[in-house]
Amino acid sequence: MTKNASDSLSYRDAGVDIEAGDELVKAIGPLAKATRRAGVMGGLGGFGALFDLKKDGWQDPVLVSGTDGVGTKLMLAFETGIHDTVGIDLVAMCANDVLAQGAEPLFFLDYFATGKLENGIAEQVIAGIADGCKQAGCALIGGETAEMPGMYPPGHYDLAGFVVGAVERADILPRMDEMQAGDVLIGIHSSGPHSNGYSLIRKVVERTGLSYEDAAPFSNSETLGRALLRPTRLYSAAALPLIKTGNIKGLAHITGGGLTENTPRMCPDHLSPRIDRKAWVAPPVFDWLRAEGNIVEDEMHRTFNMGIGLVFAVAKDDADTVMTELKALGETPVVIGDLVEK
Repeated sequence: MTKNASDSLSYRDAGVDIEAGDELVKAIGPLAKATRRAGVMGGLGGFGALFDLKKDGWQDPVLVSGTDGVGTKLMLAFETGIHDTVGIDLVAMCANDVLAQGAEPLFFLDYFATGKLENGIAEQVIAGIADGCKQAGCALIGGETAEMPGMYPPGHYDLAGFVVGAVERADILPRMDEMQAGDVLIGIHSSGPHSNGYSLIRKVVERTGLSYEDAAPFSNSETLGRALLRPTRLYSAAALPLIKTGNIKGLAHITGGGLTENTPRMCPDHLSPRIDRKAWVAPPVFDWLRAEGNIVEDEMHRTFNMGIGLVFAVAKDDADTVMTELKALGETPVVIGDLVEK
């Protein structure tokens, strides 16, 4: 069979719009530029992103990396059409993790994949990523935007990120050899569920019969969708000054598994965290989830952060100082427990 000119195919015919991708890169440029820090070399568009540790002021640095996604919280973004917060979540899930090793987040790369670039959705997501990078103090220096026809339903996308941080060798956390029974656990508050437990959250919403457009039963001023999409807190501004004082022995980022599973990760084998669940008041969203889902207390604490997003382990003699320093940084810290012998 003879082919004619009308049979000629292009990449666009296959569903990939190179011009749309180029326009997105142009739109991202100013967002990335606004996150620059001293060590960034070059700009977007190279085959790799360069970062000069010496120019950024490091003496004996150890690199710390982390990668994560946003999980099924993305499903709420798809259903509500709210895409400006999940990028913040993405950065926070990665950047807060490297803080737990005492590291300062240096730079971030993202991966955004969709079936078709449409309606400025990618721009909204990446603007959120840039916002998160500003809050974390790290530079957005690269990433990948993949248009893959047939891989995702219309309006859906996947999102992943990768952060590299650095810590001076002498400041690496946790300092397990210094931890002892009686050390105090100090927590600082979360903004809500952050990016964990959303498969259960969606199940609870389904049970209630509420729409994401309805008023949130636990918030006076937001729709249910907007309230549940409240982004994860970035803790760099609160944690890094405390880490640099040398008063912090360990730090735990409270993600999936809650306080139950994450706090022990910073402890040596012979010590366990003892948490007083009555020491703080959880945000109303957790009471609502517990009641509507008929979720038992242990399951709540094993699934959600319950209002505590970051936990410091400090010597008993340093606890008052650390509390004062956190309050000066605008936090409302709370002593949530201590370390005990197993």
